[in-house]
Amino acid sequence: MKAKPSFKDWILVTRPWSFSVSALPALVAMLYVIHTNDDYNWPFALCAIIGTVIFHAGANLLSDYNDFRRGVDRPGKQGGTDALTSGCFRAKQILTYSLILLTLGVLMGLWLVWQTGVQLLYIGLIGTTGALFYSFFKYRALGDLIIFLVYGPVIMLGTGFVMLGRMEWILLLVSLPMTFITVNVLHSNNTRDQQSDRSAEIATLAMKMGTRFSVWHYYVLTAAAYLSLLLMVAFGLLPALCLITLLTLPIAYKNCMLMKQALRDISSIGNLDLATAQLQTAFSLLMSLSLILSIVL
Repeated sequence: MKAKPSFKDWILVTRPWSFSVSALPALVAMLYVIHTNDDYNWPFALCAIIGTVIFHAGANLLSDYNDFRRGVDRPGKQGGTDALTSGCFRAKQILTYSLILLTLGVLMGLWLVWQTGVQLLYIGLIGTTGALFYSFFKYRALGDLIIFLVYGPVIMLGTGFVMLGRMEWILLLVSLPMTFITVNVLHSNNTRDQQSDRSAEIATLAMKMGTRFSVWHYYVLTAAAYLSLLLMVAFGLLPALCLITLLTLPIAYKNCMLMKQALRDISSIGNLDLATAQLQTAFSLLMSLSLILSIVL
């Protein structure tokens, strides 16, 4: 066991590479509001993005703590986090760190409620419940649903509200393409971990579906991301420049072909969750770029 984790360890244990799935939807929401409205408060949006990332970091830590205590993460397991299984951190350290970050996130959220309106509190309560009780839902095959709600509609509605002081319901639709891919990050992880999750006596959607249907589910979510984007452009809900996100199709195809290999060897998708997260990052960045171009052109 390390005597004392380094500063780098304290940063990496929050899984900063995963922050794109929370920060980028908030950024897209901010840019969409700027594109479609003349009167908005962009500094509040920046505060919302920062608060979202802080809260996401705390949620990651709390999930790791619960997985370790439940036996979902254990020495020798492929994938997952090894912060606790390697002995780098003690469980109490991770729990304390998590609660500090979650508290900071809540305080930032309450400040934004005070500045903008009580409706934001209801959005925040959904996000907070999802973070605090994510493991409870995850172990009962509801983790995909929580990720879908929190890392898409909740984040984007909240960002839109702090900028406008009202609900911008169209953001529910705008969130869909990115959210479908985000759910696939978790789904590919759970498909890979079916055996270890079964040993830990938890249930995930991938376990209930089985490998074959899990592969098809991955295909469907990937296709839904691009189809929903095309439909929104066709109906004028998104600018035509958003079609540049189609440049990510080769990555999506490659990921689908990798997922197909799970039918023969489940270990072959060991890094598919990371590859899917990279697709989500590329897709979201291109969506952001398209909105920036639509604003300035």
